[in-house]
Amino acid sequence: MSIFNKYPYIVVEGPIGSGKTTLARMLAEKFPVDYLSEKAEANPFLPRFYQDAQRYALPTQLFFLFQRANQIKDLSQRDMFAKPIVADFFLEKDALFARLNLDDEEYALYHNIYTHLQLKAPKPDLVIYLQTPIDALAERIEERNVHYEQNMPREYLERLSDAYSEFFHHYDATPVLIVNNAKLNIAKNPEALDLLLNRIMQIKSQREFFNPNFE
Repeated sequence: MSIFNKYPYIVVEGPIGSGKTTLARMLAEKFPVDYLSEKAEANPFLPRFYQDAQRYALPTQLFFLFQRANQIKDLSQRDMFAKPIVADFFLEKDALFARLNLDDEEYALYHNIYTHLQLKAPKPDLVIYLQTPIDALAERIEERNVHYEQNMPREYLERLSDAYSEFFHHYDATPVLIVNNAKLNIAKNPEALDLLLNRIMQIKSQREFFNPNFE
């Protein structure tokens, strides 16, 4: 029995640098599942956002919103016999970025568009939230060496991390595994993936925590 027999639709979430895309991709490679990716590199406004957040926050946010709307539409139309799914984005937390980056007028416009789209994403069977210390986020962002991310202010990472923590502190719509990601570097140590898979199979309640001491 695999984790996808237990949880056919899994979402991996966490701030930039947490390794959510790496984990989702590794799960898609290990198991016969479909992979829904945020595809951040397809957003033409994202590099400009990191250079001038105030100017480009709204087009960056709206591009992601419409991109996700199309993916969610495809997901909603799948039949019950389709392959399991792993995704590295979570529509419900889209407003987290909007509230963090947009001013009041821009947020009102974003909210109106979001409401007009009437997006109703299927609920995941499990959310894996990679809770990662700021120093680890900064180190991993530097290591992956995406040029437009390299001058990201630490203050922005702190605000983003706090927003994620606040969101998942209150989220209870589906089971959540909150993973202390400080020492679980799956990208560098494949054995860490097996450790995480074993922990997922042991989940018994709506909200659980995983604090591995593993390098």
